[in-house]
Amino acid sequence: MPSFDIVSEANMVEVKNALDTANKEIANRYDFKGSDARIEQKEQELTAYADDEFKLGQVRDVMYGKFAKRGVDVRFLEVGDMEKIGGDKVKQKITVKKGIEQTIAKKIVQMFKDNKLKVTASIQGEAVRVTGAKKDILQEAIAMVRANVKDVPVAFENFRD
Repeated sequence: MPSFDIVSEANMVEVKNALDTANKEIANRYDFKGSDARIEQKEQELTAYADDEFKLGQVRDVMYGKFAKRGVDVRFLEVGDMEKIGGDKVKQKITVKKGIEQTIAKKIVQMFKDNKLKVTASIQGEAVRVTGAKKDILQEAIAMVRANVKDVPVAFENFRD
């Protein structure tokens, strides 16, 4: 039986490359001269540092631009609250989300049932596995997910015959 997985995961290599180029731009920009603006990465967690709230917004804008150029969807990012870290300096935690949440996974499975598509969808941890009798039905399922799931970036992997 042909099958595929619906996943939601950022390419961490591209995330790192985008952060490196964003940090280079921040270091070279005139409006950031003499400031301590930067973005640091630890696994799935990014931390943006700046001198004040306005510059923190500028740092985020530069980062979003570099993500867009690298093809990383900004919907993977979950921006936390801004924190003061002494003096005027501020920081903000940004988490790179991984996996499809249970509520969205259940919504995808229910969507297949409501449309009476002849596929079997099961939640496999942070992914949804879709199995069907023919490739054509699976392609219909992919088209349906692309048309109806807008709040989470999804990818289709492990296509098997």
